[in-house]
Amino acid sequence: MRLGYNTNGTTGHRWDQAIELMAEIGYRSVAITVDHNCLDPFSDTLPGELKRMQRLLDRLGMTSVIETGARFLLDPRQKHEPTLVSASPEARAVRIDFLKHCVMIAKELNSDAVSFWSGTVRDDAPASECYERLADGCQEVLDAAVPLGVPLAFEPEPGMLVQTFDDYRHLLSLVDGPGFGLTIDIGHVHCVETISISQGLTEWRDRLFNIHIEDMHKGIHDHLRFGEGTIDFPPVINTLKTLDYTGSINVELSRHSHMAPEVMRESFEFLSCLM
Repeated sequence: MRLGYNTNGTTGHRWDQAIELMAEIGYRSVAITVDHNCLDPFSDTLPGELKRMQRLLDRLGMTSVIETGARFLLDPRQKHEPTLVSASPEARAVRIDFLKHCVMIAKELNSDAVSFWSGTVRDDAPASECYERLADGCQEVLDAAVPLGVPLAFEPEPGMLVQTFDDYRHLLSLVDGPGFGLTIDIGHVHCVETISISQGLTEWRDRLFNIHIEDMHKGIHDHLRFGEGTIDFPPVINTLKTLDYTGSINVELSRHSHMAPEVMRESFEFLSCLM
């Protein structure tokens, strides 16, 4: 297992300085949230930025996951929009095109996976239609990712169309293929699932490509610093050891950029003691 940190929690830093700081603290993975200030896929400077990023990761001996949850990258007025479940085909195409860009970025950086979610339904379409939209979009991205050998890690997210393991299971009945796995967010499982975190990890071990971790309260989707929520972490880490999980465990505290150095260090100390 490799401890990592998500760049969505370091937006007050230049991305290279943030990753240098992660490595200095002891992290060996970075969850790269593609955003305005970090590998913007629509910028003319992307090719040069990718070369810089690859050199940096190689020098520091760090692996990466590509994250796609930037808040206002695709629409400056609506957070996280458009999505794979947006009402219009044109809007969904914007998200699909973005995800394909992220697949190319992951290929260039030899990243472990591209992590993404469904989005929130904002019209009155029946669930069957919304799942059809989602499955069609996932298939198109999967068709782009499979030839490149880039795994896709789908993340159930509270409040979105796919927010539980059962929702993901339903999605798999509509679309599946090589390299279509899961990002399991430990806090999300604690927040919305009826089974324990350890049960969820064990049940989905063969699809487990990426892990997000933070503290959280049951039923409240708020990413908290370790010790501020109600998650019992030793059983979680012990389960991952038992499962021989060898991927990344990336801390996701996107609202703590104003105190990133402190939170990065305390998170590493908390988790490394358990590992």
